[in-house]
Amino acid sequence: MSNLTVQPSRPAPAARPGSAPARTGRSARRRRGKEPAPQFRGVVSPHTLKSPRGRVIYWIVLVAVVVGFTVAFVFPLYWMVTGALRSPEDLAQMPPSFFPESLDFEVYAEAWDQLNLGRFLGNTLLYAGGALLFTLAIDVTAAYALSKLRPVLGNLVLGLMLATLMIPPMVILLPAYLTVKDLPIFGWDLLNTPWAIWLPAAANGFYIFLLKRFFDSIPRELLEAAQIDGASATRILWSIVLPVSRPIIGVVSILSVVTVWKDFVWPLLVLPDSENMSISVGIASLSAQMPQNVLIAALVIASLPAIIVFFVFQRSIMAGLTAGSLKG
Repeated sequence: MSNLTVQPSRPAPAARPGSAPARTGRSARRRRGKEPAPQFRGVVSPHTLKSPRGRVIYWIVLVAVVVGFTVAFVFPLYWMVTGALRSPEDLAQMPPSFFPESLDFEVYAEAWDQLNLGRFLGNTLLYAGGALLFTLAIDVTAAYALSKLRPVLGNLVLGLMLATLMIPPMVILLPAYLTVKDLPIFGWDLLNTPWAIWLPAAANGFYIFLLKRFFDSIPRELLEAAQIDGASATRILWSIVLPVSRPIIGVVSILSVVTVWKDFVWPLLVLPDSENMSISVGIASLSAQMPQNVLIAALVIASLPAIIVFFVFQRSIMAGLTAGSLKG
């Protein structure tokens, strides 16, 4: 048996007196030199903003841009509201006055009675409510299937849905009208019925994309735990996915209602009967017989529901649109 000699290990060289211990990684880089601070580039350099003249110019430009865009968006609303309170002579005055000479609030009651806005509002509310229910029933289930059930050719189906967003609405107006006029397979004529509004409103690729993006952010472990407990796909959708997805469902609901409320061309084609007209089509059909201030008052009444919905739920809309965009 051969003798094995073990070489003694050399001790580590002792540090010189007064020298600092060796550093690695970030500490070593800091020792060699300070890390450069992150640079943020913009239209105005930080050096310019530090000078008094640069700050003054910056704030002048910022305030001018904000005020200009605010006036551009708010002035049409102001002109619509005050135009209803003016007399026909005041509206025909050239150049027009910025402030009305007299305020006549009775014009709103006159517009309500003469244009039969109660019936038109009721019809529009029926169309918007039905479109909301069909949109949630069809788009939520489609987005859930594409996101969590992963069917065969699911990506292809999603791509075709998103491709419809690139087609101008006026291009598919005639095919959609012919489809509603003679529904394939069944042969039903859906003109002058709420189905002509409900079914096209439910097939929306943008809503499906928003819902799918949110469903993708839901942890898959949560759904797998429910599957282990014996829950079916329908049960998981109803008890887990829908309660978690309230923000994006609220956004889709608001957008679908507002879209049906303000639509004009499609209801004009599929609802020619005066008893079934939406409020936008009804006001347009009677506009030639009404004074201009009465017509503007009717437009104000028709716009109020959509404006109120937007201002009340604007935080929910922005929160729902950004929800699910970041993971982790």
